[in-house]
Amino acid sequence: MRVVVSGLGFMGATHAGVWSRMAGVELYGVVSRDPGKHSTGGNLGRDAVPLDFSRVKTFHTLEEALRDDAVDAVDLCTPTDRHAPEAMACLRAGKHCLVEKPLALTGELADHVIQEAEHSGRILMTAQVLRFMPAYVAAKEQVGQLGPVRAATFRRRCAAPAWSQWLTDPERSGGGAFDLLIHDVDYARWVFGLPRSVRASGAVDPKRGIDTLAGELDFDGFTVAVMGGWHLTGDYPFSMEFTILCDGGVLEYSSATGDLNLFPIGGPKETVKLPPGDAFEQELAHFRDCVNRGTASLVCPPRESADAVKIMESLVKSRARC
Repeated sequence: MRVVVSGLGFMGATHAGVWSRMAGVELYGVVSRDPGKHSTGGNLGRDAVPLDFSRVKTFHTLEEALRDDAVDAVDLCTPTDRHAPEAMACLRAGKHCLVEKPLALTGELADHVIQEAEHSGRILMTAQVLRFMPAYVAAKEQVGQLGPVRAATFRRRCAAPAWSQWLTDPERSGGGAFDLLIHDVDYARWVFGLPRSVRASGAVDPKRGIDTLAGELDFDGFTVAVMGGWHLTGDYPFSMEFTILCDGGVLEYSSATGDLNLFPIGGPKETVKLPPGDAFEQELAHFRDCVNRGTASLVCPPRESADAVKIMESLVKSRARC
């Protein structure tokens, strides 16, 4: 599979590095005005290492890459407002498409992208990396063994990003809460299904770097709280964590330690053994395998990625009414 990465910010550079090392894949090209300058900023504690693009093709526009018959797939790591139109352009050109999260800024646009994928017969997948992150994968498996869920809380927060101009423009990114919490909303969709209703409150003050949301997703018999966003500017650190209460015990994870702990009913704390592998490598390898098999992803179905966008849309609208 010959892949082109479009956009060399932090995530694009991360993906390009993974593709360049992956068996069965050729990093065929990049779309960038200046491939020598890619971002090392980000909030995951992963620095993008220097990459050698001297042996790959450089395209100055996505349209240029799409005209190249040698390109099999495009990995879109561009600003969020470009995801839907660029994904549809890739699919219309006969290219498979991996889209960095979220699939689109609105549920309506997400549906349009999916319709284009179904019409083109090409593979479409959203890079919802939590579905490949070891602690989150292991937690999903544990939930299936611990009996009924009674409550769950997910938190994700950081300072307003100083490394990106487009992220701080809500017209382009959807805003801090939308951009961050789409991860946890998508994970809740994966583990618990579709909520019956949602509601949210929060605070937005762009000049101070504040964009927070406290949301509740109601399911049959329990509620999932999803909260976080941007907390001012400066050195406030990135963190993510969750607590899931089931009849058989409590699961807790924090990025501060990287451990997934189980507190079983009537027993001592257990540290859950996590599956091996890097989440980004697992995610991209899964997309490669879907393309090679010619089958849509069962781990990241596009319809569920669209659901996450729609849920997040509803939460942001609910916050605005408070």
